[in-house]
Amino acid sequence: MESLSGKTAVVTGAASGMGLAFAQRFARAGMKVVLADVEAPKLDEAVATVTATGAEAIGVVTDVTDGAAIDRLRDAAIDAFGRVHVLCNNAGVAGSGPSGGNFVNEAEWRWVLEVNLWGVIHGHRAFLPHLVEHGDGHIVNTASMAGHFPGHSAYSASKWAVVAITEGLFHDPRLKAAGVGVSCLCPGWVNTAIMDSHRNRPEWAAPSHGVEATPMEEMMAAFVRDQIRSGMEPAAVADLVHDAILANRLWVFTDMQMVQALEPRFNAVLAAENPPERSFDS
Repeated sequence: MESLSGKTAVVTGAASGMGLAFAQRFARAGMKVVLADVEAPKLDEAVATVTATGAEAIGVVTDVTDGAAIDRLRDAAIDAFGRVHVLCNNAGVAGSGPSGGNFVNEAEWRWVLEVNLWGVIHGHRAFLPHLVEHGDGHIVNTASMAGHFPGHSAYSASKWAVVAITEGLFHDPRLKAAGVGVSCLCPGWVNTAIMDSHRNRPEWAAPSHGVEATPMEEMMAAFVRDQIRSGMEPAAVADLVHDAILANRLWVFTDMQMVQALEPRFNAVLAAENPPERSFDS
């Protein structure tokens, strides 16, 4: 895309963190913005910050796990602004509920996969035909560096899947013929409140009564929170996303040291060898 000015962006998970930063960056680029989030009060505040700059923006309360809700988001965006050009499938949760020592907490996995993966799938189903039809658009899927490093967690599983389907979409000849671009955002540590995403956890996915975090889970959570607090600011990530859309660039990385740290694993794959051991802080 040569310019974003005058075009329309839809951003999920837009009430805070990276999603809000995307919306604000798009507004500065002259775009009309549709902000979507499951948290209504925070969404109203986010829309107000965008419209205060003089940009056109609306908010649509949206649960990305609900395909019908994504359809309503698409319809609201088209009704308000006529056409959608950029879709950021950004809504996501960390999960990180206590396992009680079990390898798999099924409710936790279902919730995280429904938000992080099915939210993207619903976005593709609802918006891609529209983008291809008018032939001037771009999709940005928020994955994570966790989508490149192995991890036995719902979060890792969801982000590996998002990486796979986004790269696959990049090669889809229908999108290439229509001039629709694709980007996969794989942030490292970013200073957001994702570790507090349990605030939106549905009741059916809540930890069972009496289940407590193991010492290892507590240690991992403390480590992750510390890294997040010192991470990149969301506004800087938004600049990278803006530039990737204009350049039609697939990969959007925030930490090239993390990317380079993948080399030993890739070398082991190429040699069909067991992966190298990883330390806790790698």
